Amino acid sequence: MAYVISNECIACGACAAECPIEAIAEGDGKYEINADTCIECGNCANVCPVGAPAEG
Repeated sequence: MAYVISNECIACGACAAECPIEAIAEGDGKYEINADTCIECGNCANVCPVGAPAEG
């Protein structure tokens, strides 16, 4: 199941920089993961300082 970013997101961009397929983009006040392209690698969750990305 693709990762999703919770409302805990502080929009720092660390997750987007680590996504190998560029499935993460800045949304309205937080970053969002495109579930159709997410490969479930977990890189985003590993670098997030607030733990916002999680398996959806």
